[in-house]
Amino acid sequence: MKNIKLNPWTYFILTFLILIFIGSILLKFKAAYNGELSYIDALFTSTSAVCVTGLIVTNTSNFTPFGQSIILLLIQLGALGIMTLSSSLYIFLRGELELDQRIMVAKLTDIFALHEVESILVYIIKYTFIIEFLGAIFLSLGFKLQGFDIFDSMYYGVFHSISAFCNAGFSTFDNSLVNTNNIIKITTMVLIILGGLGYYVFLDLQNFYKKKRVKLHTKVVLLATSILILAGFVIFSLLEKDMGIIDGLFQSVTARTAGFNTVDLTNLHNISKFFIIILMVIGASPGSTGGGVKTTTFFVALVSITKVLKGENRIIIFKRQIPYQTILRAFALIFLYLFVDIVATLILLYLYDFSFLKMLFEVTSALSTVGLTLGITTKLTLAGKIVIILCMFLGRVGPAALIMAMLGKERKSFIQYPEEKVVLG
Repeated sequence: MKNIKLNPWTYFILTFLILIFIGSILLKFKAAYNGELSYIDALFTSTSAVCVTGLIVTNTSNFTPFGQSIILLLIQLGALGIMTLSSSLYIFLRGELELDQRIMVAKLTDIFALHEVESILVYIIKYTFIIEFLGAIFLSLGFKLQGFDIFDSMYYGVFHSISAFCNAGFSTFDNSLVNTNNIIKITTMVLIILGGLGYYVFLDLQNFYKKKRVKLHTKVVLLATSILILAGFVIFSLLEKDMGIIDGLFQSVTARTAGFNTVDLTNLHNISKFFIIILMVIGASPGSTGGGVKTTTFFVALVSITKVLKGENRIIIFKRQIPYQTILRAFALIFLYLFVDIVATLILLYLYDFSFLKMLFEVTSALSTVGLTLGITTKLTLAGKIVIILCMFLGRVGPAALIMAMLGKERKSFIQYPEEKVVLG
């Protein structure tokens, strides 16, 4: 068995599949649910938790405290990843990773050097639990001011802190965070943003004082995230007159990855719903727990398009030239994402008599592991649930596995062929 070496991406995908299967078995226990829970619904809930999505076919409040604890554990394990947790535990027990383990983990980032792997893993674990702990304190205070007793407030605080930072979107309340106070909303927003920026950004910012510069990746993530949050806020402020400032910001933040909501999404203008779909497609940033094509992918593609329109043949961002290979990967990821999104939407449109916008919204939410819904998910039959399950799984492991596959298959050709133009447009 020791001689069997799995491809890093194969290992990555298998850990998620195994975790989802174990989670579905645990959620089927009578002690986990108040009533009878079918296996497909247990599998759906487990997949949604492990893939940190938040779409549900039965309210989380229907699960017992034991069942909710299982969901929370699945969220935490799915967000961090089994590879990260096992490698970090190995470091704590043995002091360092073996070379093959270090190489396997390093392939997940494509941005940090091999010798940085161990420090990154330790940082991820510390960063995660410190932020979740602080978030739980503020949320517990918010729930106490909401009128809950101290024990319920602490429970809700811990649950929603982990769910928000992991960008999972699971809530113990049937209407998510509608009608909660501003402390809860603002804290949740901060947790979503911190979880969605990715560990690479904060590790890079932490080292700023030592090296006096930040990586291009960090600059792109911070700029893209700021623009998207502001754009969403402006759109919602213009179209939704009854939506306050806090709710407008909240929906802009949560739409790209988290899945919580503080307003009834079914009452939004169709333009607002469509813009939420755009935000969900873009998603969070690499190294985070969020889904979508990722902010960096979107930014590189957008800048590439603007440069082409200007007649430039090089893509320069912050005085750094982007490799053509990175540009090709960005457009390939976007194309494959949209292809899966459209195919899954067409399948559901064939199976059900819902509007195109609602179906596209639901599928995009699953594929981007967001968790926002217009109320369709709970009405799906077996076939529809399987489609959404596959979308959630592909959304969580697909982009990373695809990048890994491309990196693993990369071959340099020393043969030069003559260039010839193809007519475009």
